[in-house]
Amino acid sequence: MKTELTSLGHVQEAIQGNEGILLYIYNDHCAPCLSLRPKVKNMVESKFPELKLVLVNSEFYPDIPAHFGIFSNPAILLFIQGKEYHRASKYVSESQLSETIGRLYEMAFN
Repeated sequence: MKTELTSLGHVQEAIQGNEGILLYIYNDHCAPCLSLRPKVKNMVESKFPELKLVLVNSEFYPDIPAHFGIFSNPAILLFIQGKEYHRASKYVSESQLSETIGRLYEMAFN
């Protein structure tokens, strides 16, 4: 499931209220962000259905990425049971991201 959140409070509620969250921080003027977003969405839907994909546009909501110490786009953070387990930013390899998430996903959901 994909959700666009617009406040830090909503992001924090999502992190605490879901078993697994993949937080995707982007902006619409970032070519890698635009290219990677549909791939990440498809990856989550097809391989990791228990994860909730949360999108945050850093251009409109800069306080959210700043809270997490994110100052470049795209950035992807994986939270399981409210705890951050992985983060990737700038040049994100889809295959490496899938492999890393897969290992953590197996431990958390199987």
